[in-house]
Amino acid sequence: MAGSVSFAPIGLVRTPFTSTAGMPIQAVVARDVPGRIELDPDLAAGLADLEGFSHLILVYHLHLASPPRLVVTPFLDEVEHGIFATRSPARPNPIGISTVRLAGIDGTTLDVLDVDMVDGTPLLDIKPYVPAFDDRPGARIGWFEGALDRLEGATADDRFGT
Repeated sequence: MAGSVSFAPIGLVRTPFTSTAGMPIQAVVARDVPGRIELDPDLAAGLADLEGFSHLILVYHLHLASPPRLVVTPFLDEVEHGIFATRSPARPNPIGISTVRLAGIDGTTLDVLDVDMVDGTPLLDIKPYVPAFDDRPGARIGWFEGALDRLEGATADDRFGT
């Protein structure tokens, strides 16, 4: 195994959610929920040409996640699964990803929609969503196949928060 790895946040994600309980469990369920990215001003040059993208992939630190667990009962199921077969935040490395819509850029503030993270979430990276790179037609989705009918309106409870 590699030695320690550390990251410094590049900014904060601002959202209407003050706790993890009651938050949408995925960005696709958070349709039109507004948020804001407050990027470190020293990174302003990195935003060049980003306005041409409709969607962004945000990579962030799940700073309020409970301690890691290798087996969890995810929000969309009542059966335990291995952590790596879920999107649970109780991971060995609490890193989250969400695809959000870019609504506008003003300096180093990005207005986004479809946010599913708690206010003050430390942002680690921003990547443009490119369907030709990120969409995988025909992908198998394991146990989620029988759980997606529970997705609409699904919100988090406090099982993975601290």
